Amino acid sequence: GVQEIEKNPGANRDISRVVGSLPGVAGVVTGGYRNDLLVRGGGPSENRFFYDGIEIPTINHFSTQGASGGPVGIIDADFIREVDFYAGNFPVSRGGALSSVLDLKLKDGDPLRNNFKFTVGASEAGFSSSGHFGKKTNYLVSARTSYLQLLFKAIGLPFLPSFSDFQFKVEKRFDNKHELTFLGIAGLDNMTLNDDTGGKESNEYILAYLPVIEQEVFTIGTAYRYFYGRNTLNLYLSHSYLNNRNTKYRNNDESSQDNLTLKYRSVEQETKFRLENITRMDRMRLTAGFGTDLPVYNNNTYQKVFYDRPVVINYNTDLNFIKYSLFANLNFTSADQKFTANVGVRADGNSFSSYMSNPFNQFSPRVSASYEISPNLYLNGSAGRYYQLPPLTALGFTDNNGIYVNKGMKYIGSDQVAFGFDYRSSEGLQFGVELFHKWNFDGMYSLNDSIPVEGKGTNYGVVGNEEISSDIKGRSYGAEFSFRWFVSEKFNLISSITLFKSEFKDKDDLYKPTSWDNRRLMTLSGSYRFPKNYVLGAKFRYSGGSPYTPLDLDRSSLVAAWDASGRAYRDYSRYNSVYLKQFNQLDIRADKEFYFERFALKVYIDIQNILNKQYQDSDVVISTGTITNPQAPYEEQRYEMKRIEQVSGTVLPTIGLTIEF
Repeated sequence: GVQEIEKNPGANRDISRVVGSLPGVAGVVTGGYRNDLLVRGGGPSENRFFYDGIEIPTINHFSTQGASGGPVGIIDADFIREVDFYAGNFPVSRGGALSSVLDLKLKDGDPLRNNFKFTVGASEAGFSSSGHFGKKTNYLVSARTSYLQLLFKAIGLPFLPSFSDFQFKVEKRFDNKHELTFLGIAGLDNMTLNDDTGGKESNEYILAYLPVIEQEVFTIGTAYRYFYGRNTLNLYLSHSYLNNRNTKYRNNDESSQDNLTLKYRSVEQETKFRLENITRMDRMRLTAGFGTDLPVYNNNTYQKVFYDRPVVINYNTDLNFIKYSLFANLNFTSADQKFTANVGVRADGNSFSSYMSNPFNQFSPRVSASYEISPNLYLNGSAGRYYQLPPLTALGFTDNNGIYVNKGMKYIGSDQVAFGFDYRSSEGLQFGVELFHKWNFDGMYSLNDSIPVEGKGTNYGVVGNEEISSDIKGRSYGAEFSFRWFVSEKFNLISSITLFKSEFKDKDDLYKPTSWDNRRLMTLSGSYRFPKNYVLGAKFRYSGGSPYTPLDLDRSSLVAAWDASGRAYRDYSRYNSVYLKQFNQLDIRADKEFYFERFALKVYIDIQNILNKQYQDSDVVISTGTITNPQAPYEEQRYEMKRIEQVSGTVLPTIGLTIEF
């Protein structure tokens, strides 16, 4: 709800970080300052986002193409009425998710008066308005621009992101049967490099490989609702666009084209249509519908890479195909309302390949049930199969001759079961326990590196643009414990503990940890409203250490290898064989609200990582630029390397001011 989003400590009204407080979500933001959602042992590419029923490709600025994440959210919290977050048992109308569905439900514009709001914080300034045009049309509009690059430069980070975004919603209610909504969301991103390393060797390493990133993303759509008898007909039509450009020169020296190591230009577009009809009967509700999407993917890539020798990737892609889906779900509630059950089916297909064109190859049944075994105490269970289409970066990848090398890929699949109980009192008190198990199949396997492709999705840039087979099998399982106490406009407390394991099968048929196998997660977050409109809040987050892969020092020191990528190489024969140390962070926030006759003034201070905890990442090596054997053939020459300790974490205060009138 709004209260939990607005006042969430350390979140800065960023929905990704608010969701990080929920059970099963690895929401600890550590080295890299990113917002990746890692849910129930799943990867960052396995989540789907809906904006008043319309799917949007990302909820973050500077998102990783083919995955998700980024340093800051794109959604303006002023638009949000409430959020439904599904960590499993996904609705049949919300396809394409294996780990989570984030369903954002927007406010309506104020039908009585036009309101305006100005917000100034440490990293951004924004304007929003809520109001109406006449008696039957209301609107929301918002625009923000950042000066995040000033903050990042002040704390000595090697990358300087700046962004702007714009959002709107216009709703027209013709009568009590017909309703039409137009909405849109857009983001403009530019990430440059900060050559002033401040003497930090870890900054030198990031500068050596991180490209300059430019992105534009937008979604525009319309939703029509028709209420007739016991039915509601929903029609959704939208178009999404992503333009992603990454450029990198060796040693960041643009004086010569010979130094160019990466020139990546990619555009993703997708036009979507979905029909849903909801029929309400005495004790049942039937949801049925279909959808069709038209993806278009263009890519122009020049990239120097190193496998066992230097390789230049140079290809162009112009891909388009059709996606289609059918779905239905029947919900039943008993006469005494103690028992509810859902039975649903979904089938997806597309014209990319003959295998995936058959929707029965992606047939996904699901069932769930809940029974009130005693007053306010519910026993719950669910089981289902879910499918997700691989990213367009993988489907559209070609060799230098223009041949699509990933035509044999399949939808990524997951069989999931969950069982538990929860208590929900009318006084706002909730607690629950849930056990879950996921069996994943047909996951993406990198033929060059012999590791899961999904494990590469927690960094900036692109994921999936390589030769891939659908060979990975995996599993994640664990237990979630949650507690929530909510008193409207007064007090809220959320606590969760998740214990889990996330593994995949390697080529020797042995289970190894995935890159997000933290195993232990804990969050405690809450706020309290005191008299005279003071609000104080705090959030404590704990995460077990992530696994990492040791360095391949021999390969990293090769001149040809280093010049190709500007970063150290991992020894994938020891993939994820070592664990980092645990990490914890305490954030606090204080708000004060002043109300006057014609306007309101709200001031807050938010301090992230107030205990100044340091996050210890794995060590890396960087070239000194000195060749130790200059007389040797080029393919045998080696740089002198130096080891760098990667430690991040700082106290990050934010002061904000909001004026509403």
